[in-house]
Amino acid sequence: MTSTHSLEKKAAAPTTRLGRLAKIVGPGIIAVLSWLGAGDLITSSVAGANYGYAMMWVLAVSLLLRFLIVNIIARFQLCNNQGMTILQGYAQLHPFFAWFMLGYALIMGHLTNAYMIKGAGEALATLLHIDYPLLASFAVVLGVWLLVGRNIYSLIEGVMKGLLALMTLAFMALAIMSKPDVGGILAGTIGFSIPPDEGVHGALLVAVSVIGAVAGSIANFVHPYVMRQKGWVGPEHKRIQRNDLLFAVFVGIIINLAIWVVGAEILRPNGIEVKTLDDLGAALQMFFGTGGWLIFFVGVFATLFASIAGKTTAFPMLITDAFQHIRPERREKYGKEFHHDPMHKWFMLFILVTPLVWSLPGMPDFVTLTIGVNALNIIGLPVISLGLLIMSNQKKLLGNYRNNWFENIALGFATILAVWVAFQLGTQLLA
Repeated sequence: MTSTHSLEKKAAAPTTRLGRLAKIVGPGIIAVLSWLGAGDLITSSVAGANYGYAMMWVLAVSLLLRFLIVNIIARFQLCNNQGMTILQGYAQLHPFFAWFMLGYALIMGHLTNAYMIKGAGEALATLLHIDYPLLASFAVVLGVWLLVGRNIYSLIEGVMKGLLALMTLAFMALAIMSKPDVGGILAGTIGFSIPPDEGVHGALLVAVSVIGAVAGSIANFVHPYVMRQKGWVGPEHKRIQRNDLLFAVFVGIIINLAIWVVGAEILRPNGIEVKTLDDLGAALQMFFGTGGWLIFFVGVFATLFASIAGKTTAFPMLITDAFQHIRPERREKYGKEFHHDPMHKWFMLFILVTPLVWSLPGMPDFVTLTIGVNALNIIGLPVISLGLLIMSNQKKLLGNYRNNWFENIALGFATILAVWVAFQLGTQLLA
């Protein structure tokens, strides 16, 4: 059965190099769009607009940690000899991890979609020139539900590829036109300093938000579940998974760097502080006029919509996986396909519908909500990285696929960094 399936896949494989490339980068595209969303867009632009390149090192460290963490997560799922998902890997260490991941994924899934839905609603309302962002947010939720409620993974994948290309080209063009200060970028990358506070959002809060949005994001767990949908399930897929992830991280570097440059070179010199999407859209409008404004808001809406669809597809898999580990009789009853469990749809509805409360009048604005939620990601990073450090060194499960010394140092550093920044931020807030 397996060999027949493999032959069918080989026969259906594209014959051109470009076709093969487009075919294999699917999970990475899904992951990078899920990562990008509003988190990177807002945190990078705010950091650039408020602090120039002074905190570029935070982005560099976060992107390195993201690659290492996601690669280790994916390798564990592909190479463990028990066929465990990443959640099962955590849960076999101690029952605490299953409960933690269930609660953490529910809370962060809700909050992450909260600012995504709020931002998509505001972008759609702006494009339609209506003063009803809440109504637009309802429309976004309805549209996503109609999309993810069907087995159309290939369509989601194709749409995301196009949207990623559009957003990358738009910000790259603007970043290049703004003539970035290469020396300033290099100095900020090796500077390792936190500048004095400027603007509404303090430097430490912005730094923590960047780390949370990039390295500590629960969305990093999207990748292995999308891999599973793609059919990458064993050690033979390890190389293609790593290359796919390298591609995704490379694209993420380009997008984050371009957004940061736009903030530092266009918004900051013009005294524009990122408080709303309009402030960020002003950068494109300055250079490209009304067309630039339209490209920005269409791109932002499309990217947020796609990211909400990605999170609403992947988060319930992680949540259902954790729930079934706590209630193993459900896995026995419904099998390994998560969507067969009726709770999967309820988790999906929770992740998608309850965040609408944050779009009600009187709730925090989009930028503040985005920065705050991404800063909260830092709370889960010590547990995630410490658990990953332990389970990715288990010889009985991974054999020769265990961590190397650099990966162990990096995970230890991520744990210490998360604890330190959380302590610093808590001290600052209580002062």
